[in-house]
Amino acid sequence: MQFQRTVHLDLPFDEAMTRTREALAAHGFGILTEIDMQATLLEKQGSHIEPYTILGACNPALAEGAIAADPRIGVLLPCSVVVRKTGPQECDVHVFEPDLIPAVSGISALTGYSEDAGTRLAGALADLSS
Repeated sequence: MQFQRTVHLDLPFDEAMTRTREALAAHGFGILTEIDMQATLLEKQGSHIEPYTILGACNPALAEGAIAADPRIGVLLPCSVVVRKTGPQECDVHVFEPDLIPAVSGISALTGYSEDAGTRLAGALADLSS
């Protein structure tokens, strides 16, 4: 079972980050948080990894509707978008597979929200790959 959708970019990391933010915004997602895993692991563990950032993306209208359907759903909202360097001028962008939300939660009322999120995320990924 795939738990994520991925697009590969032939771009340097900083440009991939900029383009990812722009693509998400164009499809109704704002960025609430940004976690620099490279800096965090270096500081906390002394570990060195390639650039790896987790963006906390949110579409407030979708989130509000999903939370109204079941307040516990926040643990499954498709908020995390990962941008990670995979080569000298290459990155992968990963997003959570929103189709899993109704299946994992067992709440059919969430199907419309997951489908809308999936369409928006697919559009953002398509924009990135073009």
